[in-house]
Amino acid sequence: MARQQVKSKERVEEHGEVFTNEREVNAMLDLVKQETERIESRFLEPACGDGNFLAEVLRRKLAVVAQRYGKSQLEYERYAFLAVSSIYGVDIMQDNVEECRRRLFDEFDGIYTGLYKSEAKDEFRNVVRYVLSVNILCGDALTLTKADGDPIVFPEWSLVSGSKVKRRDYTFASLLDKSEAQPTFDMIEDLDVDKDDPEKILPTPVREYPMRNYLEVAENE
Repeated sequence: MARQQVKSKERVEEHGEVFTNEREVNAMLDLVKQETERIESRFLEPACGDGNFLAEVLRRKLAVVAQRYGKSQLEYERYAFLAVSSIYGVDIMQDNVEECRRRLFDEFDGIYTGLYKSEAKDEFRNVVRYVLSVNILCGDALTLTKADGDPIVFPEWSLVSGSKVKRRDYTFASLLDKSEAQPTFDMIEDLDVDKDDPEKILPTPVREYPMRNYLEVAENE
C-alpha cells in the first residue's frame, strides 16, 4: 500500500510537510547506491519526516549485513548495530520522530527475527531502540536546536575492536562547521586535526564515553 504524501492541509500550510513517495525515494537513493549499501556509511536526514528515506537506507544496509554475516548471529548483531547507528534524522514534528523510530525498528526487527527466530535477543532489540532514540531527534535543523532551545547533539558510534563500541557526542552545529559544502555526517577521526589539512580543526566532542560492548551501550546513560 502506498504511503500518504500529506497528513493534513494544516501541516502542509504550517510546516510545508509533504512526504516523498517510494518510487522517488528509490530513484534518488540509487544515485548514491554504493553508499547506501556500505554498512558504515553515515546518513543524516535533516527533515526526516516519518522516515521514507531512512527506512530504505536501513533496509539496503541490513540486506548487505544479512548476506555477509547472517550465518553468525554474533557477527550479524555487531554489523547490524553499525548499520542502525549510522543513520540519523531530525524532524520538527514529534509524532514524525516517534513514527520514524518505530519504522526503523520494525525494519530491523523483521529481518532479525526472521533470521534467528527464537534465538533473537530482546537485549539486542532494546539496544537498537536505544540507539534510534538518540539518533532520531525532534528539533529544528535550521536553528540547530531542540524544542527546549538546547542544541541538537548527535552521538558518533564507532565499532572499535571486536564487539567494543566507542561513543562520542557532537553538537549538530559543530558538525556543520566542519564543512562549508553540503553537510554530511562523515566519520570523524581520533585526531584533532584533519590529516589532509593540518590547519583545519575538527569538531570537539561535548562528551566522550568509555568503550562498551555493543549490548551495553545504553548503560552509559
